Amino acid sequence: MSSDELPPRELMDFDVVIVGAGPSGLSAAIRLKQLDSDLSIVIVEKGSEVGAHILSGAVIDPAGLDKLVPDWRNDLDCPLKTQVKDDRFYWMTRGSAIRLPGFLMPPLMNNHHCYIGSLGNVCRWLARKAEALGIEIYPGFAATEVLYNDDGAVRGIATGDMGVARDGSRKSSYTRGMELLGKYTLFAEGARGSLSKQLNARFALDKTSEPPEFGIGFKEVWQVDPARHRNGLIQHSFGWPLNNSTGGGSFLYHYDDDRVAVGFVVHLNYDDPYLSPFDEFQQFKTHPAIRSVFEGGKRLAYGARAITEGGYQSVPRLTFPGGALIGCAAGFVNVPRIKGVHNAMGSGMLAAEHVAAALGSGRANDEIAEYENAWRGSAVGRDLFKVRNVKPLWSKFGTLAGVALGGLDMWTNTLFGFSLLGTWPHAKPDGQTLDPARAHVRIVYPKPDGKLTFDKLSSVFLSNTNHEEDQPVHLKVADMTLQKTSEHDVYAGPSSRYCPAGVYEWVEEGSTVRYQINAQNCVHCKTCDVKDPNGNITWVPPEGGGGPNYEAM
Repeated sequence: MSSDELPPRELMDFDVVIVGAGPSGLSAAIRLKQLDSDLSIVIVEKGSEVGAHILSGAVIDPAGLDKLVPDWRNDLDCPLKTQVKDDRFYWMTRGSAIRLPGFLMPPLMNNHHCYIGSLGNVCRWLARKAEALGIEIYPGFAATEVLYNDDGAVRGIATGDMGVARDGSRKSSYTRGMELLGKYTLFAEGARGSLSKQLNARFALDKTSEPPEFGIGFKEVWQVDPARHRNGLIQHSFGWPLNNSTGGGSFLYHYDDDRVAVGFVVHLNYDDPYLSPFDEFQQFKTHPAIRSVFEGGKRLAYGARAITEGGYQSVPRLTFPGGALIGCAAGFVNVPRIKGVHNAMGSGMLAAEHVAAALGSGRANDEIAEYENAWRGSAVGRDLFKVRNVKPLWSKFGTLAGVALGGLDMWTNTLFGFSLLGTWPHAKPDGQTLDPARAHVRIVYPKPDGKLTFDKLSSVFLSNTNHEEDQPVHLKVADMTLQKTSEHDVYAGPSSRYCPAGVYEWVEEGSTVRYQINAQNCVHCKTCDVKDPNGNITWVPPEGGGGPNYEAM
């Protein structure tokens, strides 16, 4: 074998291959085993361990858990301990927080039956249950390639090679990836999954759906002064510091061990290239009604992640020969509720039920059209249908009018089962919404104080992000000339602002500028893959195990 010839991959056969050990992937695997204990199932997870790449608010609607593990409340190992006791909603101005009366909120926005906790720890708990059922989980292995049979059907995935140097040469530690083959493959990669994108393009899954929409969500976990902690309190808000034309909002969740999760979401269809979502989040914490919560506290963790926001209209076709999309890879987040876990689990279980039926009848590598045909009438579809107009109304009319119209629409859907507005379309994709920089004024954000507000690099440090330095850059810029003439010259380099981890920099070198990519900082949020104005940046998985190592996010 020549030095240029690749060694063969190890092959492993299973009944079902699942990409991603998040709530949808784990729920699908467990449900499959509940239906047929003889099935062979493998889950491949790019994080260094299950939960390492999981980021969520998280106030969790227990509907999915109730179906998958009915006795979870009696399981002492289950990490969800804090039930919501006080549920508040605020409109924020620069100096005040105006609480909205509870009777104005549609019933589906009620959170009192929900639980606060770490979704990463919930996934670790579910992974232990999965392994106890005989499900194989391979953390630290990134799925980098979809494998097809001669008929063009998906037959599995390949994991990435390990030990490849930045220049593409093989290091002494080089190890060839594995081929994991299955009769069916479920893709549970989360928002903007790299393989899900490829499948979408190959099978034209979005041919009849609206463009996908996204937000970027930030989260910090703080240990606060016990005197300032209100166990079971959650509050959501919209308004300041975002202007009326920029969608988004915040959350503040008090849960066990005197911890408070604070988060901020910015819809990625904003138009101002000078806007920095990270700095808007830091500024939010300085609000008089917010900053007092953190006085005397300590920031423990930080993370950021793209969130699917297209909802009902943007869900693509879920099935194709040999596989299906589940969870946030399909876009099942309920935007006004800021919740997706219940739908991720629900879609995973729904897909599992149809896959199990197909396997039981001797089928393999065909299309599970029954799952595609069933989801709209399921609890997942009903949940999304009721809120389908909230995001497009918000985008069309701005925050004040959009939220009011969206609330009215949710009321009519809840009370009467229909909308006076029908179903509104989305506008253009998020990458096409930026105005040229000349249409806006540069925003000067306050410098961080290092106590309440922070810079990106100190925040990335808390995410425990790590990548093998000598490996190919996993952020692919297709055309560097275009990046300079458009992203920099027309839009003033928004990647240096929308990235939450300081990955992208325009470095001045005399009379020229150079685009620098600090790939080691990447927290795998995938915002660049969404927001680049030319679609010129593609996120692909780095070497398995790289990226953030969130402990309890």
